[in-house]
Amino acid sequence: MTTETRNHIAGRWAEGIATLANINPSDPRDVIGHYAQASAAQLDEAVAAARAAQPLWWAAGIQKRHDVLMAIGTELMARAGEIGQLLSREEGKTLAEGRGEVYRAGQFFTYYAAEALRLMGDQAQSTRPGIEIDVRREPLGVVAVISPWNFPVATPAWKIAPALAFGNAVVWKPANLTPASAVALAEIITRQDLPQGLFNLVAGPGREIGQRLVEHPGIDAISFTGSVPVGRGIAASAVANMTKVQMEMGSKNPMLILEDCDLDLAVSHAAGAAFGGTGQKCTAASRLIVHEAIHDAFVEKLVAAAGAFKVGHALEEGVQIGPVVSAEQLAQNLDWVARGRAEGAELLCGGTRLDRATEGYFMAPTVFAGTRNDMAINREEMFAPITCIIKVGSYAEALATANDSAFGLTAGIMTRSLSRASHFRANVRAGCVMVNLPTAGTDYHVPFGGRGASSFGPREQGSYAAEFYTAVKTSYVAAGAPE
Repeated sequence: MTTETRNHIAGRWAEGIATLANINPSDPRDVIGHYAQASAAQLDEAVAAARAAQPLWWAAGIQKRHDVLMAIGTELMARAGEIGQLLSREEGKTLAEGRGEVYRAGQFFTYYAAEALRLMGDQAQSTRPGIEIDVRREPLGVVAVISPWNFPVATPAWKIAPALAFGNAVVWKPANLTPASAVALAEIITRQDLPQGLFNLVAGPGREIGQRLVEHPGIDAISFTGSVPVGRGIAASAVANMTKVQMEMGSKNPMLILEDCDLDLAVSHAAGAAFGGTGQKCTAASRLIVHEAIHDAFVEKLVAAAGAFKVGHALEEGVQIGPVVSAEQLAQNLDWVARGRAEGAELLCGGTRLDRATEGYFMAPTVFAGTRNDMAINREEMFAPITCIIKVGSYAEALATANDSAFGLTAGIMTRSLSRASHFRANVRAGCVMVNLPTAGTDYHVPFGGRGASSFGPREQGSYAAEFYTAVKTSYVAAGAPE
């Protein structure tokens, strides 16, 4: 076994109890490598090492933390092409998307390098004479990071970077579908001058390593991105130890297409948001709520746009949509197509596996029309290149339809009306609102998260991340009279 296939535990690269083959979804004959699966004992060792290292990291000071995070971010940005290609090879997103994700991950680290210097406190006057009050933020201790396969570098970056910036230790369990990206990021982090054991990469199945991690009494906080059922299980397990949790889960993002919109722009944004990244992202536009006055024209143009996308091998230049991540995911996607048709939705295009030069998991962009908001395809997250059109007769009906969901991550509106856009921003139940923009695409320096079943706990990203990764301490000091 080579170093590249190991876990990083307690300051060293270590073999596991088994290995897992990493398959290229664009060409399943391409085995990227065999990646280690950690044991329960190794996880316990990682947590113990993190607890021992964390006070040393906090004591190292803000300049040290700034310098380390800046070095990590700078290297990620410099190597975005190389690591992005590896990411695209194992996850299936296009080369442009893979490179962009790695570069964005670097920006997270450089942003939080600066935030490490901005960890300011407050002073207050007491209601009692002669007493001074000091309010400051301190690290939580050891943070467990559990990240998904769809953004295998960016998502862990926006969790690990603030955790380290604010003085915490990290135990990271990445998704087993994308281990190469995890090892590449871990290799950059662990090459820095960190206390031994401060950062740990511990791969393994969620039902074993993931469950043991969230139940571990040595973990002070858990940051998770994944499905709603898994998130609910994590929250239930964390209660036993009163572990702080932050979770980003499912979505069913609406985009309102109103009769006064720029139709071509609406089609472009809807298609990009629905099918970019093969639809495998929590910000995808999966419910297109279209005013009846422009419904037919919009549908015609959207179907044409969906059919014009070049679907193929993720590493091929010019490809706009790569494969879905695995054979299992493709089977689930096709099941959703069958379910939508059984519910009475009209399949306008796509819904099939595509044949290409390699036997990858390629799926045609899929558009359903004639759907109702109570259909399962409009209630549950599919994580697929599938979008559903819902016809409405008014803005009021469109807004009500958008809000009729258990989820509330992102929501978009296409309109030329300032009053409608303002009303939508104020009244849609979503954490992120996009006006004349795709539902996908957020900045790293502002908070990200949703409402309802989409999110639980403090927001991610930007300065708001301090709410999760730190604890507030209020100190009272009797100043005394001068002698």
